[in-house]
Amino acid sequence: MLSLTVFLPLAAALVLSAWRGLSDAAVRWLWVGVSGVELALVAALWTTYDGSGVGHETDQPWIPGAGAGYHIGVDGLSLPLLALTAVVFLACAVYSLRGRRDLRRFAALFLVLETTCLGLFAALDLILFFVFFDLSIVGMYLVIAGWGHGERAARSALKFFLYTFVGSLALLLGFIGLYAASDPHTFDITELTADPPLQGSGAAGPLVLLAIAVGLAVKTPVFPFHTWLPPAHTDAPAAGSAVLAAILLKMGTYGFVRIAMPILPDAWRTYAMVFVVVGVVSALYGALVALAQSSFKRMIAYTSVNHMGYILLALGAAGMVAGTDEAARSTAVTGAVVQMVSHGLITGALFLLSGVLMDRGGTYEMGAWGGLAGPMPRFAALTAVAAFAGLGLPGFSGFIAEFQIFAGSLGSVPVATALALLGILITAGLFLWALHRLFLGARREPKPVGADLRPAELLSVAPLLALSLLIGVLPRWLLDVIEPAAHTVVELVAR
Repeated sequence: MLSLTVFLPLAAALVLSAWRGLSDAAVRWLWVGVSGVELALVAALWTTYDGSGVGHETDQPWIPGAGAGYHIGVDGLSLPLLALTAVVFLACAVYSLRGRRDLRRFAALFLVLETTCLGLFAALDLILFFVFFDLSIVGMYLVIAGWGHGERAARSALKFFLYTFVGSLALLLGFIGLYAASDPHTFDITELTADPPLQGSGAAGPLVLLAIAVGLAVKTPVFPFHTWLPPAHTDAPAAGSAVLAAILLKMGTYGFVRIAMPILPDAWRTYAMVFVVVGVVSALYGALVALAQSSFKRMIAYTSVNHMGYILLALGAAGMVAGTDEAARSTAVTGAVVQMVSHGLITGALFLLSGVLMDRGGTYEMGAWGGLAGPMPRFAALTAVAAFAGLGLPGFSGFIAEFQIFAGSLGSVPVATALALLGILITAGLFLWALHRLFLGARREPKPVGADLRPAELLSVAPLLALSLLIGVLPRWLLDVIEPAAHTVVELVAR
């Protein structure tokens, strides 16, 4: 069933590409229908997963001479991200029910992207992981270049592609290093995790970790590898930005938890403080630069750097083994995974809402808007909910994630954790300032606002925020899946 879940969107994309006579209405409903089936399939995977080890596993030879196989499966790390992927892509399909230029190709491209995202989170082979990692770069490049805003879209897409492609080459170099050091040679993630090939290897382990970390840091992105992110988000269509922030950024953070930490435990423990420092700098830098933005969408993009910094802080703290509590380190890793899910839901909703500004007035500049709470009350209400969720207000998933990150990291790195906490204060200020500029005061708009949130916009954003609320109020159903896998990761790092 997992293979069907991964490749069904690709099959639908091939049908859309070949069937040129389909009407736009048929394309829309086929896209939404396939995305809905995907969500049902992931729900079935979730309910039938027994919570122990790898489930729904398939392991078949692919390139046997090179030690690479078609090995996929799910556990407590990957299953929440598969669910997030299905939810966000369905939301983007619903959001795009209204008019879209060249809808057939747009829908096909998003379905291909969905397969690459699902495939990466299910991959248990390094080469398979890399294939999906690289294909996602191509897919998002085409989305930004083909359907982005204005003349700069092609340039922003090229910058995104070059940055992340160079990062993927560094990632591949690290994977080859793991393969060369393993005995027998293999790219299988479960085998490499069970018998780490570079334990006590001197300089080789840190060099391989450096290559993998650079590749994943560019994708995440964290400071100073983040410069491709703001233009890519600013010029991408709203649905493209939602997928980029909610799903593609998690490929980097997921790679740290799935590959770097358990396969290179010695090097991770040795250089854990480096990841802590990079995480804190990213959290503070992202929040401060977001505060200075005049564009609503660009502001949201920089808050992603801030939130990814919290994740790296937690993962670095989990590598500080000496003199620390194992339960606290497990809490930090659990919080990092919950943050991946939470950020995907909340920031995905914020980017879809930012698309409403572009649709109604042709600009994201907050100075061009004001007093929108009157003519657009539903838009104002959902944006306010998303903003409060984004700043970590209790009752939303962001609070559950950040509380666990800070509680788990405080004992290991108290000073770094205290500094990172300032990022929440800055984030609260920037979101409140944005809400004030957009929705309060004298009414301003670049052109007359035609309508409040339309049904497709409302039905795409509201469920994302409802899920964030559900996790914030009743987190146990999610934590029960993540916590055993997080504990396993902590044990592997401490070997």
